[in-house]
Amino acid sequence: MSQYLEHRKGRVLTGTVVSDKCDKTIVVRVETLVRHPLLKKYVRRHKKFTAHDPMNTCGIGDKVKIVEYRPLSRNKRWHLVTVLEKAV
Repeated sequence: MSQYLEHRKGRVLTGTVVSDKCDKTIVVRVETLVRHPLLKKYVRRHKKFTAHDPMNTCGIGDKVKIVEYRPLSRNKRWHLVTVLEKAV
């Protein structure tokens, strides 16, 4: 299934798992660098995404890759592709 997900159209994001308390669901925090319009400095922005983890493989602190997917629930519109790095 992960090979199928990697070739889908849609956004692919990389982030860190901040919660895995729900069954088959993870919350991923994605950070981006945005240039401030007035100060011209780079500022970190973050957003949390709820993603589907069908095998419950992720833990808190893991770096993961998620892809945009069809709506699975009220808030879940992302699907786990791979775990890039496991937390210690």
